[in-house]
Amino acid sequence: MTDLCDDGKRLYADALRLGRVARAEVRPAPCLLELALLHPDPDDPNWLRPVPAAAALAQRLHPLEREIQERRHLAIELTDSFEPFMAISAQSTGETNAVTVHEGIDRINAAIERATAECRSEVLTVQPGGGRSEHVLSTALKRGQNVIERGISMRTLYQHTVRHSQGTLAYAEIMAKGKVEIRTLEELIERLMIFDREVAFIPARDDRQVALELRHPGLVEYLVKVFEQLWRRAVPLLEEPAYAPPIDGVTGVQRSIAKLLVEGHVDEAIARRLGMNVRTCRAHIAKLAAALGSGSRAQLGYLIARSGLLEQDQQDQEH
Repeated sequence: MTDLCDDGKRLYADALRLGRVARAEVRPAPCLLELALLHPDPDDPNWLRPVPAAAALAQRLHPLEREIQERRHLAIELTDSFEPFMAISAQSTGETNAVTVHEGIDRINAAIERATAECRSEVLTVQPGGGRSEHVLSTALKRGQNVIERGISMRTLYQHTVRHSQGTLAYAEIMAKGKVEIRTLEELIERLMIFDREVAFIPARDDRQVALELRHPGLVEYLVKVFEQLWRRAVPLLEEPAYAPPIDGVTGVQRSIAKLLVEGHVDEAIARRLGMNVRTCRAHIAKLAAALGSGSRAQLGYLIARSGLLEQDQQDQEH
C-alpha cells in the first residue's frame, strides 16, 4: 500500500500538529498503522504518537536500495553485452551522434539511465519546479544512490520553493551521505542534466515528452557554463534563501511576481517560472494588489510601474 486515505491524511496531520492522536480515532484509517506512520504512546496505550514525516519517508524509500543494486547489475550486464556492437558502430560512423532525439518518457529515462551507468566522475543537474511527487523522488533516489555508491560527485540546482517540501528535504538528507551538493535559486532555466561534461539532456517540448541528448563538445561546454553561472548565484540548501527584504509590505517573492506581471506573463507561466503552484501564485498576486490598493488586474500593472518597486530591486542588484 502506498497511498493514504483521506481520513489517514487528516489524522496524520493532526497527530503531527498535536504530538499524538487517540487510538480510537484511528480505526477509520487503518492505513496509518499499515504504513507505520503511528506508534504506541509508551506513557498511555490509548494514544498513538506520529513518526516524523521526514523519517517516515526515508523509511519507505529504504527498501528501494535492493532494487537499485539489482538494476545496477543489470545495467552492467547490458553494457557488457552491447560493447561489441558499440565498437562496430563507432568504426562505421567515425564519430558519436552530436544530437539524438528521444520520444516518450520511457525512452528518455532509458537514455538517462545509460548515461548514469557510463558516468565516471561528475553529474550536474538543474531541476526547476516545486516539491516532487513520491514517484519522481523514488526515481531520483535510484539514480542518486547509484551515483553515491560509485563515488561520483553531483551538484543539483532546485528552486527556493522546494524548501517547503518535506519529501524533497528527506531525499536531500539521504543524498547528503555522498559527494552531493544542493543549492536553490528563485528562478531557473528548464531541466538540464550533464554527465562528465560530455553528454547533456534537455527537454525539446514543454510537456517533456521529447528530449534531446547532446554530445557535441561545443554545445555541452556552453551548457556547463550556463550551469556554473547559475550555481554561483544559488544559495546552499541549508542556508536561508536570498529573498529581498519586504518593501512597503511587498515581499521579495511578490516583487518577483510583479516583475513578471509587468512583462506580460500569465499566472500559469509565472507559477511555472517560480516553481510554485498556480493557486499559491494567485494568492501572492492578491496580496500584491491589496498592498498597492489595486481594484483590477489592469490597474495592478499600472500601480506596479508607478510604485517604484522594480526600480528599487534594480538598485539593490547594482549594489
